Amino acid sequence: MKIDILTLFPEMFNIFNHSIIGRAQEKGIIDINTFNIRDFTKDKHKKVDDYPYGGGAGMLMATQPIVDSIRAVKKLNKGKVVFLGPRGIPFNQEIAKSLSKEDEIIFLCGHYEGIDERCYDYIDMEISLGDFVLTGGEMACIPVVDSVCRMVDGVLSKSESYEDESFYNGLLEYPQYTRPAVFEEKPVPEVLLSGHHENIRKWRKFKSIETTRIKRPDLFKKYTITKEDKKILKKFNRDK
Repeated sequence: MKIDILTLFPEMFNIFNHSIIGRAQEKGIIDINTFNIRDFTKDKHKKVDDYPYGGGAGMLMATQPIVDSIRAVKKLNKGKVVFLGPRGIPFNQEIAKSLSKEDEIIFLCGHYEGIDERCYDYIDMEISLGDFVLTGGEMACIPVVDSVCRMVDGVLSKSESYEDESFYNGLLEYPQYTRPAVFEEKPVPEVLLSGHHENIRKWRKFKSIETTRIKRPDLFKKYTITKEDKKILKKFNRDK
């Protein structure tokens, strides 16, 4: 997957040179590049913002440097342009799955009080992390890129598989434990020590459903209980 990021702060994305995404780049599975929007401005002082017409607080990013940066990168990347902005659709795992299947993507990071409305003519999709304010699109872009990249084939090893993680199948992840088997008189559930893989799988599914129902009822309402789920719930509720 090729990802190009248009930003005023390219150095913020050095985080992707490390850990799982860094290894994926070394293997050539992911190719992440940054472009400084300021390099495309025609202003002799390298300005990329200006006062909004009609007055108001703050500054807006101007159309010329944004549009020219998109046009330049489009010569290298034919993917859709994704803007990180407050009017976008709320980002979730389904969107991450969808974007992970793209071969090329361009992310646009806004700043200041936003972007000139005419820039939207060059944007294919707008994503929001939620109903809160960040200091810039970079802060939203980083988790979106990370979430998308880790679902690209080959990025995670089999032992790091995302399929059991929270949100992948509409449920929160089951509780997990490591050594010691007993810590301050609190033991690891016996089923996890049993070595019985099928019972462990069923227990984990039960705990995922139970945890989601208690902690995220909004997610639970959207989840469709299967016939197998009903059997698992009946078994473990009976054994309580």
